[in-house]
Amino acid sequence: MGDFFIWLFFFLIVIAILAMLVFQLIALIDLEFDYINPYQTASRINRVVLPEFTTQGVLCFLYLITGHWVILLYCVPCLYYNVKLYTQRRHLIDVTEIFNMLSWEKKQRIFKLVHTAILLVISLFWVIYSALELDEFDL
Repeated sequence: MGDFFIWLFFFLIVIAILAMLVFQLIALIDLEFDYINPYQTASRINRVVLPEFTTQGVLCFLYLITGHWVILLYCVPCLYYNVKLYTQRRHLIDVTEIFNMLSWEKKQRIFKLVHTAILLVISLFWVIYSALELDEFDL
């Protein structure tokens, strides 16, 4: 029974990360089509970057302490990239360079979005599997 709730909690964390990435990508697309100005885009994205990094780190730590090694190995490259960006102080978007870096920033977030979507599918599979396993034991 506990395994079901653990996977459900992981699933909700992955949805939160996915929502933050979609929010950042929408802000960049709005800037590209000139719906908002660069200052608003940078402030919106910069406000969400550290919570995204923290949530990704917490998720990897939870995979580590619960013993889900394969999923942890899948998440570690993205966590390493986030830590690398943070230590090099390239995690925040600069208002003056946002148009020069727009293509790169979009590609970066699309890659993270695909990575997190795959993680979402894996987590959904394990939520369903553990729910069916839980139902099997109740009979």
